[in-house]
Amino acid sequence: PLETKIVCKDAWSLGFLVTAQSGDSVTLTCDSTSFSYSSAVWFRHVAGQKTQFILATYQHSTDYAFYNGFNDTQRFTLQRKHNMFNLRISGTSTSDSGFYYCAFYGNKLDFHFGATSYLIITGNYESYRKSTSRTVVQQPVSDTVRPGDSVTLQCTVDSETCAGEHSVYWFRHGSGESLPGLIYTHGNRRDECEKSPEAGSPTHSCVYSLPKRNLSRSDAGIYYCAVVTCEDILFGNGTQLDIEGKSKLNVSHSKSFILNVTAQITVIFCSLLIYLVLSILLLQPGNTGRKARGGGDTPRTGRQSIARHPKRD
Repeated sequence: PLETKIVCKDAWSLGFLVTAQSGDSVTLTCDSTSFSYSSAVWFRHVAGQKTQFILATYQHSTDYAFYNGFNDTQRFTLQRKHNMFNLRISGTSTSDSGFYYCAFYGNKLDFHFGATSYLIITGNYESYRKSTSRTVVQQPVSDTVRPGDSVTLQCTVDSETCAGEHSVYWFRHGSGESLPGLIYTHGNRRDECEKSPEAGSPTHSCVYSLPKRNLSRSDAGIYYCAVVTCEDILFGNGTQLDIEGKSKLNVSHSKSFILNVTAQITVIFCSLLIYLVLSILLLQPGNTGRKARGGGDTPRTGRQSIARHPKRD
């Protein structure tokens, strides 16, 4: 039996927000300069769905394999130059939206996470124009908030009926932080929506809540609600949450908060990677007896497709 010990390193990179319109091409970057690795992977996570492997390189090789049909349309390509391990997506569609992660692992299967990118693909101009009639409103916190208190932040979306469900993301921007960080996601949700009482009205009003309990000063900041609906993403105006006794975040508290979130995310993804990476190892040419071939069409093995590319300087 195959025995493997997987150790995840706490080297989680800050995320990047990448936006584009449907049909555009985007490049998601991943820098391996700080890591010593034998293989690398890209995978995607969409709220409410299972994490999917996109591609993986073979150990000490320029060959790589696509998984889960990501190369069926030839839109996904790997760009390798120097220490960059970039993923390019051509002819994007709204279904490409999601979180994209790259990771590196060595012979002992110790993992290092590289860059994290949140990709948002909006619809065409017509859907963008219609989005001006849809609004996201966040109500301010009216009462004084003290350490140990609990509050519920709310985000209200008024929009016309459209196919599909809403995905909701909450971001927090603390004092001293350069970019807002994702703190919570609702998957595809419908249950918070009610149709307008006006007869014949196509408008729905949706209310999404973020309960915050046993608050500490490190929870202070501006909370933003982002709703993906009708092939567009709508951002709220933000809710300022001030904790009595300190108007700005203490640097040590902020770092502690970020480290706690990072640790939780790393534990979750370690569990996922134990299964996903072992699956890749079992499908590699050395284990299956099927090797990548140069030239001609891209060969396929089961649900994976193997590409052979010359190493670039």
